[in-house]
Amino acid sequence: MKEGVAPEVRVGVLTADEIKFSLKGNYRDISGMTHGPSTWKAELCNGKVVVSSDSGFTMTADEFTLKPEEGYSASFVIHSVVIGVDFHWEREEDQEFPGSLSIITEKGMLVAVNVLPVEDYLISVISSEMSATSSEELLKAHAVISRGWLLAQIDKNRELGAGGSLYQTSFLTDDEIVRWYDREDHINYDVCADDHCQRYQGITRVSTPEVTKAVAATAGEILVYDGSICDTRYYKCCGGVTELFENAWEPVDHPYLQKVVDNPVPPAGFTIDLENEESAVAWIDGNPDAFCNTDDREILSQVLNDYDQETSDFYRWKVTYTQSELSSLVRERTGIDFGVIEQLVPLTRGCSGRITRLRISGSARTMIIGKELEIRKALSKSHLYSSCFYVTRELHNGETLFHLHGAGWGHGVGLCQIGAAVMGAKGYSYREILMHYFRGATLERRY
Repeated sequence: MKEGVAPEVRVGVLTADEIKFSLKGNYRDISGMTHGPSTWKAELCNGKVVVSSDSGFTMTADEFTLKPEEGYSASFVIHSVVIGVDFHWEREEDQEFPGSLSIITEKGMLVAVNVLPVEDYLISVISSEMSATSSEELLKAHAVISRGWLLAQIDKNRELGAGGSLYQTSFLTDDEIVRWYDREDHINYDVCADDHCQRYQGITRVSTPEVTKAVAATAGEILVYDGSICDTRYYKCCGGVTELFENAWEPVDHPYLQKVVDNPVPPAGFTIDLENEESAVAWIDGNPDAFCNTDDREILSQVLNDYDQETSDFYRWKVTYTQSELSSLVRERTGIDFGVIEQLVPLTRGCSGRITRLRISGSARTMIIGKELEIRKALSKSHLYSSCFYVTRELHNGETLFHLHGAGWGHGVGLCQIGAAVMGAKGYSYREILMHYFRGATLERRY
């Protein structure tokens, strides 16, 4: 990123074999022709983008772009956008966006890409990731980390592209699968619009003056460590302790993403050595004080949008499968036939208690899987809340049951959204919230 200049961001909104969209205002296409309010369809034909409008206009191109006509207020609607991909609340909705629209091809599919200034993007992200009624300090903190995470990813993409080297996201052997999910999906745009990156829904989610004010008040502000933009990750709930970056993604040590106890003082009666199995079980079984240990509905409504509130348990939770359900689920989610699942054994845990390597033993096969999201994907039809869990077995009415007793919601690296919401409600400033979760980082205005 060039210092002093606010960049644009390319956001992948929808990947499909056919994309329908509508223009609300005047746009110019790549030939300079102006199009007013109209309904469009994009299709893929022989590797080309074929677009047609209800006015009779058609064009075939490698990439089709529409930019708002200068001096006009305009937006566009993409129809049937899939949100919450692979989560329990996955659904489709029509979404409205500012800025430009590009239809590109990637891996035999069409991709709708929204191009717009970073600060405009952030106003939507803050309103999409959390309620626009959140406290001012929480909104400011989230503006800083959402901006920083985005700019760090743009820089990382450019570095990877310039280096020409393959970015490895897995290590596979006959007996072990270690995989993480980060930049591997996005080659021709900076970030996607779903939870894989940052939830972005254009101007579909009604923003408020408070959100706009928080973004403007922190314009250009990011966290920096040793001169580099901090990769400011976040998630819903840490469960009491945050996790190391390298336990969720590539084996890189970021000094500002370290173990943080989400409490002004360590909770009494608990050992915080959660890499130890006995300590982790006691921690998960307990109810230790933490910023994110709250059932205050007013505070939770600041962080959880309507579909997020469909999940009521997050600090501590329990999931139960029959042996046959578990065996079928793991086979379906991993593509590996373990036979009848007999054991789930944590081999290594991170500092938050999240499992980073899990041994799955079945009647037909035994394998080790990791990292945390690979484990969560294998053990749920969507995503398990977190990989911070332990397993008990029970014989009930002749059926073996597997109970997963867990803590937290998300990967646990960086800012805990629910913890930060509580801190904001308690009167902490956005700087204090940021310094709590990103130790050793400094706040800096880049543009």
